[in-house]
Amino acid sequence: MHMAESLSQEAPYLRDLNPPQREAVETLDGPVLVLAGAGTGKTRALTTRLAHILQSGRAFSPQILAVTFTNKAAQEMKERVSALLGGAPVEGWWLGTFHALAARMLRRHADLVGLDSNFTILDPDDQARLLKQIMEAANIDTKKWTPKAMIAMIDRWKDKGLLPTDLNSDEGGEAANGQLVGLYRLYQQRLKTLNACDFGDLLLHMITIFKNPAHADVLADYHRRFKYLLVDEYQDTNVAQYLWLRLLAQRGPEGGPSNICCVGDDDQSIYGWRGAEVGNILKFEKDFPGAAIIRLEQNYRSTGHILAAANGVIAKNEDRLGKNLFTSEEDGEKLIVRGLWDGEAEARWVGEEIEQLQHKGWNLNQIAVLVRAGFQTREFEERFIQLGIHYRVIGGPRFYERMEIRDALAYLRVIAQPSDDLALERIINVPKRGLGDATVQTLYAYGRSKGISLHESIRDLTQTDELRPKVKETLGRLMDDFARWRSLLDSMKHTDLAGQVLDESGYMAMWQSSKDVDAPGRVENLKELVAGMEEFVSMAEFLEHIALVMENRDGNEAEAATIMTLHGAKGLEFDAVFLPGWEEGLFPSQRTMDENGLSGLEEERRLAYVGITRARKRAYISFAANRRMYGNWINAIPSRFVDELPPGHVEVQSDTGLYQGRSSHWDSSGVRPPVRMATERKVINAAGEVFARGDRVSHDKFGEGTIINIDGHKLDIAFDRGGKKRVMDSFVEKC
Repeated sequence: MHMAESLSQEAPYLRDLNPPQREAVETLDGPVLVLAGAGTGKTRALTTRLAHILQSGRAFSPQILAVTFTNKAAQEMKERVSALLGGAPVEGWWLGTFHALAARMLRRHADLVGLDSNFTILDPDDQARLLKQIMEAANIDTKKWTPKAMIAMIDRWKDKGLLPTDLNSDEGGEAANGQLVGLYRLYQQRLKTLNACDFGDLLLHMITIFKNPAHADVLADYHRRFKYLLVDEYQDTNVAQYLWLRLLAQRGPEGGPSNICCVGDDDQSIYGWRGAEVGNILKFEKDFPGAAIIRLEQNYRSTGHILAAANGVIAKNEDRLGKNLFTSEEDGEKLIVRGLWDGEAEARWVGEEIEQLQHKGWNLNQIAVLVRAGFQTREFEERFIQLGIHYRVIGGPRFYERMEIRDALAYLRVIAQPSDDLALERIINVPKRGLGDATVQTLYAYGRSKGISLHESIRDLTQTDELRPKVKETLGRLMDDFARWRSLLDSMKHTDLAGQVLDESGYMAMWQSSKDVDAPGRVENLKELVAGMEEFVSMAEFLEHIALVMENRDGNEAEAATIMTLHGAKGLEFDAVFLPGWEEGLFPSQRTMDENGLSGLEEERRLAYVGITRARKRAYISFAANRRMYGNWINAIPSRFVDELPPGHVEVQSDTGLYQGRSSHWDSSGVRPPVRMATERKVINAAGEVFARGDRVSHDKFGEGTIINIDGHKLDIAFDRGGKKRVMDSFVEKC
């Protein structure tokens, strides 16, 4: 009897595996692709396979190459394999991230690409500084074409395995005045002069060495060295990672079959925007003919209804290898699909549902709100604060703590209170106005000597000669702007004034023209900030609200609901998951579909699948009939993903008239009608009376007035005699 077969009858680590998991562990000869659906025990199968290879004597630790995407995953894998082997230490194997393993290789062969073995690895800040020097030497405007943005484009080329010699001179488009490819070439030359490389070079240099016939012995040595290759999260590999792996794994006819095992899920490939290529996993059989394809489909996380819903949505994707998740557990609760009047109503509903779960004893740590776009978090944060629900934002700061929001608020604070030195100092040179630290220090020194504010110091010193004429002129214009904006506080709607300030200050344009990858998200957040101000009667009331929000911060030790993006939630799980904003244009993202067409839509659908499968017991999907996006109200339509949910596994709780199924939103060709601008906001009170902005109403105490804003069932009314008041809709009648 074969040693491995004898061992498989005895090894305790094999006993509790289901048949496909066991097949993934014991299929040791030749290429293997393990398609591991969400919650199907992927990590268990992968670590048990490693333990089995070692325990069976098929290979020693140094003969195994195991690749992960994070250092945390590598450490967890090492600990779990050691535990499976009875606590024995696992040393000497090649385990780590793509970059860590490539760096280890490159240290051995650095001389083959013109480097010394003690080369430095630059971080992103160092990269940007180096490129800035090169751009300035080439007389390229680093304000219009920021080094950070140009480095991001160069990094994308490296992720695709492209050297400067692989590119035509015009492939950078207009970036850096059409000189980006040339800058890339100079950048690479400068790196070698400095005996340095960046993260992209770690893989790129090794690919160059592996492909060079003059160094064929290097690749041949690694082919002899590694008997087994294992790769986790294969669906997230980019082109460079794929090329590096393929070169290590494809030994050629004379080398015999490669024992490479890739584990991944094509249905969870959601990082195309950062270079991941779902095609890598889809063409595995082509790359490795005769490969064994093993599907892990038994889910140990979610209920039957949740899995059926996820299967129904992802089945609409054509570019997939195909699998169907199932569970031996109960069906559980159906998914709740809820349509609401607007985003504020959606946030109220989510808050109320979470309160109900709390009352039933659910742990807040096991409840999550997963949004498609970062700007969506504001309404949920504000609602949770009002309800006293502790929460944490994962993957980024809270809405009002984001840099661009703090900057915008600083402008508004200076308008409301000229002596707010901290706010004025924050934005005195944002966007750049040519005011350096020395100028600010001069202003502060003068202010301290006179006991006056920074604002008053500027007012005084622009009338004397202590400052340079150009600085005085710049400061004078800024103070004039603030005075003009301040004069509009009483006569102009506060939301319009905020938009005007962001435009006239140049702050919004700064981000709109920025080539930084995070700039579009910052613009969305600024527009959401202005839109959110509509809930308040005045600028002063809004700023007071912000001060209270910023003061109300939960301690880390408290139970807290999680708010995060769908992208950030991959790999996590919660007892209850809320999935808001399932509307066309928001989810699926219109920008993603415009830029990537069908492949973009399919990635968005995979994101929906990831979102649903984060839930263990309960999943809630919601959409709004009216959504305030980018400062405008739109009539939103339910996402096509809502229509794709299998009816037998969902419970629709939408308000009357908001959702009647697929036919009401699609025409006969399957194309959705365009999103339209909403003309008004409405609320229906308990008596069935409909109120809209602009309606004339009567109140027993305050008399007659006009509705100027609607916040759920709270109406902001400008009364003819009593001024502006906020009242409940049940206390007024239409005139």
